[in-house]
Amino acid sequence: RILLRASEIHLAGVGDLLAEIERRRRLLAQEGLFAPERKHARPLIPRAVGVVTGRDSDALKDVRRIATARFPSVRLEVRETAVQGRTAVAQVTAALLELEAHPDVDVIIVTRGGGSLEDLLPFSDEGLVRTVAGMFTPVISAIGHEADRPILDDVADARAATPTHAATLAVPDSAEIAANVNVLRQRLRARMRARAAHDRRLLNAWRQ
Repeated sequence: RILLRASEIHLAGVGDLLAEIERRRRLLAQEGLFAPERKHARPLIPRAVGVVTGRDSDALKDVRRIATARFPSVRLEVRETAVQGRTAVAQVTAALLELEAHPDVDVIIVTRGGGSLEDLLPFSDEGLVRTVAGMFTPVISAIGHEADRPILDDVADARAATPTHAATLAVPDSAEIAANVNVLRQRLRARMRARAAHDRRLLNAWRQ
């Protein structure tokens, strides 16, 4: 039999990273950076959609495919950056600020595929998270797989489980919009006909 006495227990390796991310998440939540009232509404039909993603990434291909299928005339302003490693935070932050300043970009998607906890660390960086919190352009976070949860997911205006999902949140379905316009047009015509009939009856009454 082996008796083990421990005065302290510390998480090591991945555990250390998870503990630090959760500590940072609690701190930012206490400041109110994740509050629902801070979220910005996404536009119905954006003039342009900003996309921050890795170079020649599958995530970009998915966003482009779904976005153009839903709205063929959609305009994408793509900024390809490092999405892991030492330079990722600086490059992603610079791309976000550049798109924030773009006069036509009405919504921004930040996306990359899955990876290890270490690969996704840039998207839990406090500086990057605070940058997104201070932006006026709505930001959609689509980082990793659905089970992954970088802090960017909490501060973003919307979280998407996949790049494909992000594209559906950012870009409307043109066929659905056309159908809604037709319904509204029919309602307007019906109201105009009813108003015209009412006015004719009123005019006839005045004549009599």
